[in-house]
Amino acid sequence: MSGHSKWATTKHRKGAQDAKRSALFGKLTRIIYVAAKEGDPNPANNATLKAAVDKAKSYSLPKDKIDAAIAKASGIGADGAVFEEIVYEGYGPAGVPIYVEVLTDNRNRTAADVRSAFSKHGGNLGTSGSVAFQFERRGQILVEKAAEFDEDEFMMAVADAGGEDFEVDDDEISVWTKPDEVAIVRQGLRDAGVEVTGSDLVMIATNPQEISTSDAKKVMRLIERLEESDDVQTVYHTMDLTDEQLDELDE
Repeated sequence: MSGHSKWATTKHRKGAQDAKRSALFGKLTRIIYVAAKEGDPNPANNATLKAAVDKAKSYSLPKDKIDAAIAKASGIGADGAVFEEIVYEGYGPAGVPIYVEVLTDNRNRTAADVRSAFSKHGGNLGTSGSVAFQFERRGQILVEKAAEFDEDEFMMAVADAGGEDFEVDDDEISVWTKPDEVAIVRQGLRDAGVEVTGSDLVMIATNPQEISTSDAKKVMRLIERLEESDDVQTVYHTMDLTDEQLDELDE
């Protein structure tokens, strides 16, 4: 199985991510706010909030910002904003399917912004369901790769915890689960002494496609424009990029 970093754009482009740290923090605090607003403000009693906090910590969001977002959702300094989750689907240059998850308090503003990004960067915004069938929702748990990593031993730990599969990168391991079993598998790994650094629900391309580097650059320009929006949380694509292409895109 190919890695999630080939399709989601928030992990492998570390340089660009660091440059947009404040925008990223804004997105993370918004996720925490909504999770706390819709359920128990105590992460121990709210699995969605716990996952949001874990994700924020994996990106080094300061504790005071996490606490402030939860406090705001609890009514302390609340501004009355109501957020909703929306998905936009479309095609980028070279016909690459694009799946955009947003969290917004102004549907009209976000729709105009997303539509403008697609039209100005060689893409076409589609209707609901036009590309969703080309992705699969999966749970992902990120694990720090130990210095003395034993793949067979780790495989047993994943199986005992209920994980479906795992993938080893240079310094990080992705454990894959069913969408509704992330919390169970995450706790199982922790009970086995595995250092978990984060978890999330992600969309994986079911039929990844090879693409030329020149077209990939065009698609990434569209994705970068979408990610500039505070409302956009995650952008997924179906490009099956080689390590060489990823390195060239990072440059």
